[in-house]
Amino acid sequence: MRTRVLLLATVFATGALARVALATPPAIDPALAAAVASPERSPNFVARDGARHPAEELSFFGLKADQHVVELWPSGGYWTEVLAPYLKAKGHYTVALPAPGDAEEDAAVKRWHERIGPHKERYGTIAETMLGPKHFDIAPPASADLVLTFRNLHNWMGDGYAAEALAACFRALKPGGILGIEDHRGRADQPQDPKAESGYVRQDHAVALARAAGFELVDSSEINANPKDTADWPKGVWTLPPTLTLGDQDRAKYVAIGEADNFVLKFRKPAR
Repeated sequence: MRTRVLLLATVFATGALARVALATPPAIDPALAAAVASPERSPNFVARDGARHPAEELSFFGLKADQHVVELWPSGGYWTEVLAPYLKAKGHYTVALPAPGDAEEDAAVKRWHERIGPHKERYGTIAETMLGPKHFDIAPPASADLVLTFRNLHNWMGDGYAAEALAACFRALKPGGILGIEDHRGRADQPQDPKAESGYVRQDHAVALARAAGFELVDSSEINANPKDTADWPKGVWTLPPTLTLGDQDRAKYVAIGEADNFVLKFRKPAR
């Protein structure tokens, strides 16, 4: 599938974003492609690759094997199964897990440990920190080359600390370091719910939050776009796969729509 990488040019008064397509997608490191193709990855994760495009997205963010990469809230470990073996030999991989206290997030941390723990030889050393209320030291200051978050910004908005989370990313990154954000794209013709209770975040709102933290917008990518997602479902984004909150109700309809329409944004900490 051809990757269409887009340059975010300007924000109009309406909040719509102008985009200009770049000529070619970034090259994929063969070692990264091998990590994605590994037979040791979980089959349920591999089944989602067609919607998530892991090699293409990580290449868009500029991932390299010798970097210090911080992943925020790794959930069940979809990205860990790619990043950890890829970074094992030359790089450094840190995961910032949700701070304890929320039952759903605590369960996610448990699942991550259960999935990753038995495979330490394959994954190598993974440094663990925390991100959540009163826990914003995700990595030593100016130590990270790349900070990544996949479909988490809406959670931090809901819990009221999105600004603090992005400030933590800014502190952790080296000057010139990259922040990559993916999340469910909200409708530009509707106001942004400050709590993002539907799970959707307007793309221009995400850009504004990152800029308020000090970041420069570099690029955006439409690799995870899904025009079938109208972002107005009865149970929010969780109506769609993989969650399918409504169970068997209209299941075929939602499976046919597929996973949510997601923006992919690349920011830079200014080199000062």
